[in-house]
Amino acid sequence: MRRKHRKIVSEAELDITAFMNLMIVLVPVLLISMVFAHTSILELNFPVSESKEDTQSNEPPPLQLQVVIREAALVLADSQAGLIKKIDNTAEGYDFDTLRALLKQIKARLPEKKDITLLSEPGTHYQTLVTVMDTVRSYPTVVVASVVEAELFPEISIGDAPVLDADPGESQSLSGGTEQ
Repeated sequence: MRRKHRKIVSEAELDITAFMNLMIVLVPVLLISMVFAHTSILELNFPVSESKEDTQSNEPPPLQLQVVIREAALVLADSQAGLIKKIDNTAEGYDFDTLRALLKQIKARLPEKKDITLLSEPGTHYQTLVTVMDTVRSYPTVVVASVVEAELFPEISIGDAPVLDADPGESQSLSGGTEQ
């Protein structure tokens, strides 16, 4: 007769020491890195269009500020009255300081005004758009020996810049001077 040999089955122990060591190191590292990962949220609005009721009233239309970001200049305009100032680029790029100074003058005359529209050409760099948004939103000023951000126009709407016709004084087109 044959004997049946039973296989000896031993239960393996679960060794989680390495995993626990990883967690002990990983959790504090993730918690510390949370401090450095800040997310900024910019609240944007769609440009407001005129209603028929606004055009029939006798009072003058309110100032609707626009900053048009062109390849060669920043254009500050009122959508009703037209061009306020064209700020040509400097050797370093866009002249944000002049734009900020003009907006501070307008804010001094109209302190209750809070909205502005940014219109950019399709080829505008993202960083340029963000810098213009930061410029029109606020400016640094000193209050009681500390630097704070004073409000300019925090309610920002974004849209596409109108296409330019081929004028000798303006850019030839949106695609870098070549028409298609």
